[in-house]
Amino acid sequence: MTSANTSRLRVAICGAGIGGLTFALALSRYPDIDIEIYESARALTEVGAGIGIFPRPWKVIKMLGLEADLLKVTETQVIDGPVSGFRYRKSDQCEGEHIFTLVTQGSLMLFHRADYQQTILNHLPKRCHTHCSKRLRSYTQRQSGPIELFFEDGTTASCDVLVGADGVKSVVRAGVLNEKAQWARSEGRFKEAAEILQHVEPVWSGATAYRALIPTQKLQAIAPDHQVLYTPGVQYLGKGGYILAYRISGGKFINFVAFVIQHHLENTKFNGPWMTNVDTGAFASTFAHWEPDVQALVACVEKPMQWAIHTVLPMQSFVSGKVALLGDAAHSMTPHQGSGAGQAIEDACILATVLGHPSTNRTNVAQRALRVFDSIRCPFAYKVMEVSRANGRHFTLLDESGVVDIDKLPQKQQREYLQRLSRSIIQNWEWAWTSSIDKPLHDAINMMESSL
Repeated sequence: MTSANTSRLRVAICGAGIGGLTFALALSRYPDIDIEIYESARALTEVGAGIGIFPRPWKVIKMLGLEADLLKVTETQVIDGPVSGFRYRKSDQCEGEHIFTLVTQGSLMLFHRADYQQTILNHLPKRCHTHCSKRLRSYTQRQSGPIELFFEDGTTASCDVLVGADGVKSVVRAGVLNEKAQWARSEGRFKEAAEILQHVEPVWSGATAYRALIPTQKLQAIAPDHQVLYTPGVQYLGKGGYILAYRISGGKFINFVAFVIQHHLENTKFNGPWMTNVDTGAFASTFAHWEPDVQALVACVEKPMQWAIHTVLPMQSFVSGKVALLGDAAHSMTPHQGSGAGQAIEDACILATVLGHPSTNRTNVAQRALRVFDSIRCPFAYKVMEVSRANGRHFTLLDESGVVDIDKLPQKQQREYLQRLSRSIIQNWEWAWTSSIDKPLHDAINMMESSL
């Protein structure tokens, strides 16, 4: 925005996770925009463990001036050329076997979520006001005038643009979809209205994750030659599940996550709490027949947390009027590409760019900036969501047919089958380094300027 716009644009961000905070920092580069962040938690703490950031979103990190500080909290080195990354193994057997090593163009940067969040907080200017214990109940928007926000504690606020970065259970998403359904009903499109409302509630992906942080020294003590100690990371694949392990926090911890996936239960309702502590013995028994490398990791896990992985069914749009969704609120996806955080970062970059464009002001923001953001980010994020889903099947040793039992194949055919899976896994990853944030960013600016 320019000083020619006498009315400052007021942006409210609902949610202070990775997407919300990255968006706030990106938007703070434009001094004529007022930024208010509303977070439902009592304090800014990040739940979870490791995240990976590929070259596309890493370029955004560099643009925001975070690179130097983030490099202080990771062992990963920034390399622009070919990088030998995660090793993939077939591990649901007494003696595991190497399948392939993923070679990326540019580094996959690995962090603890809390380290990433704290780095952003350290860079946020004081004019970004953060309000904790503010759980949004609802909002109202009209064709003219500000958006009114209503919080669970009875307080209210107003803004010109509302950005929902409030996660997979997004209240803002519910508001967006209810608005769209209401419009459809008012025009007699009752079937469409019903279909829109099916996207309000998250659905279970069929995957359950068991997460833990393992002190690196603990693994060193029982398995000093373990692969995870001297490689970027390892994925242990097997029928019905897989395990991912890699070092974070400057090598102090190992991010461990074990998945049990029931593909036939995808898009169903999960019965029970989404997150809970589980018995260590019961968890360990799930992988009791897996290779020794896995047994060493499992032996180091104390008090594992069970997470039911939920996603959001694809919507036609991330925008309604002067309200936009980003990150998990818009496109919560399975973690099988490690790209949920990266896609939230890309959302933040594009949305901040169009809102900060000199042509954006309080009257035309809905008609131009949010529409441009939506047209660029919605289709791309859903492509990433789909290849993540596909890789989740491959990591459980299923090809596209989903009917092959690899253990019933002769040894030679097993090897050929694994090679085919490898090629498909690699193809599903390639977007992460063969494409760049530069083009969508350039397209967004061009679209803003062409609509002047």
